Amino acid sequence: MRKLLSVGIAAAMLLSMTACSVSTTSKDGGTTTAAAAETTTAASETTAAEAEAEETTEDVETQTLGTDYPTKPITLIIPYGAGGTTDVYGRKLAALLEKQLGQSITVTNQGGASGSIGSQFVKEQPSDGYTLLVCAETMGTYRTLNVCDLGYDDFTVISPLVGDPKVIVVGKDSPYNTLEELLAAIKENPGKITMSHSGPGGSGHNQGLVLGELGYEVSMTSFDSGNDALLGVIGGQVDFTNPNISTLQGYIASGDVKPLAVFASERMDAYPDIPAFTETLPEAEKYLDIPYTLLTFVVNNDTPDDVVAVLKEATQKVFQDEEWITFVEENAADKVYEKYADADAMKEFYDRWQSVICWLQYDNGVAEKSPEEFGIERIGE
Repeated sequence: MRKLLSVGIAAAMLLSMTACSVSTTSKDGGTTTAAAAETTTAASETTAAEAEAEETTEDVETQTLGTDYPTKPITLIIPYGAGGTTDVYGRKLAALLEKQLGQSITVTNQGGASGSIGSQFVKEQPSDGYTLLVCAETMGTYRTLNVCDLGYDDFTVISPLVGDPKVIVVGKDSPYNTLEELLAAIKENPGKITMSHSGPGGSGHNQGLVLGELGYEVSMTSFDSGNDALLGVIGGQVDFTNPNISTLQGYIASGDVKPLAVFASERMDAYPDIPAFTETLPEAEKYLDIPYTLLTFVVNNDTPDDVVAVLKEATQKVFQDEEWITFVEENAADKVYEKYADADAMKEFYDRWQSVICWLQYDNGVAEKSPEEFGIERIGE
């Protein structure tokens, strides 16, 4: 009787979940659905519920780990505007995480101040697991850039998500066809070859700082967004830029840009013909063993352990979902979540990321405050 009752409850839960979708809200108040994009007949829904009822019961029993969390809808904050890398991956995560947790997840964009406004909003919410955050790499530089007082240690990392590889590109009519040719021109014309980026302290700007550290002085031009920076190259106003591969693939396919190198120490599986930056400049390795555009899934750092455990387990199941795997691979993302799975590995990774980037920015006059003030050690010291 207990088993029959359990199956009945699970079937009812699954039907309820099928009726839900991820509500997505932007600052303009518009709401869309993200999780249930496909519709089915009532008969097929009933059949699916009956077939999967027992499996659903087992999943719910596994995820709870001694807690009844979650018992109500969840909010996931994206601290940037709609359509960017953080938004795209955050919404995909929410749609798949919803299936694992059995509650609807509302995705809300709260952009501004390099993501600090949305991040601060999450920090001010109750630490109960009902307000989640997908942040970008800027979280690690807020304090040294004097944007706000938040850092990674104000949150508990559920998991790193992905790195969105940066690729050095020139326009289709550019005289440069290889990274070697571009670097030679920079050496011959210090401060005259122009590079566009999306703003000081951002991942593209950080790449320009690395070039400077390696002895290649470029003229950096700031645009309002990464897409505008890319359009500046396509339109011939700027010599080169370094967009994320997720926003670049269509332009590569159309031939509007020529990719010269991925700004990393390894080639991308999706584009094996694009050389890694370190193949030309091996001495750049010490800067390139970290992703320059890093997305992370976090909650407030005093969230109860049992809630954190539920979220971690559910997120690991998302990573095993074929829909997630296909999405990540189609967008040529770096699967950072596979490389740093346990707490010690995550801490070591984030500590190193901050050491590389915060000191790079401070040494070049971009950061206002010394990383030492926040216990961020310089690599090698």
